[in-house]
Amino acid sequence: MDNTALYKLTYGVFMLATQADGVKNGCITNTCIQVANDPVRIAVSVINTNYTCELLKKSGVFTLSPLDNTCSYQTIAHFGMQSGRNVDKMAPLPLPVDGNGVPYMGWASCAVISAKVVSSEDLGTHTLFVAEVTDAKVLGDNPPLTYADYHAKLKPKPEKPAEDKKIVAWKCKICGYIYEGETLPADFVCPLCGHPADDFEPVYEN
Repeated sequence: MDNTALYKLTYGVFMLATQADGVKNGCITNTCIQVANDPVRIAVSVINTNYTCELLKKSGVFTLSPLDNTCSYQTIAHFGMQSGRNVDKMAPLPLPVDGNGVPYMGWASCAVISAKVVSSEDLGTHTLFVAEVTDAKVLGDNPPLTYADYHAKLKPKPEKPAEDKKIVAWKCKICGYIYEGETLPADFVCPLCGHPADDFEPVYEN
């Protein structure tokens, strides 16, 4: 199966944030759709191993910030490529908060949506949260960043392997999973976080 075919589906790129037990955290997700209109409800899919998912299961409230086309790769890496278990992602940033005290993006975002979880379902690698929208506002006029544009224009291209060193494994840049072997299959999907082969980097012999 060619997993790159799934890139043809239309997605946005979002910063999802929540707070529980006095801890605020956020992550990047590309899966959110509106699923009902009266009341307005959205569905968000979050990787189960993410700290944000753990906190969201406790709090039941979140903000969703659709990133716009001015967003930098560094911003996405800050929220999406390090764990809140190891670093306080929110501490160095002047993030505004919604009525529930949950932070959201005050820059490089075209809107903010506040929501309360009404149901959830474990999908294996991810949890699907269905939530009722409690507030929403437009933050800017820049077009939203699409997942396709992220891959085509924003995400750095993989570096060519060093010719003088042998590849012994591949490491997922998102969750740290290690695939043992010199060659990573093109259609490989990380069993922990669900990210594709182009989110892996080579591990060289010492």
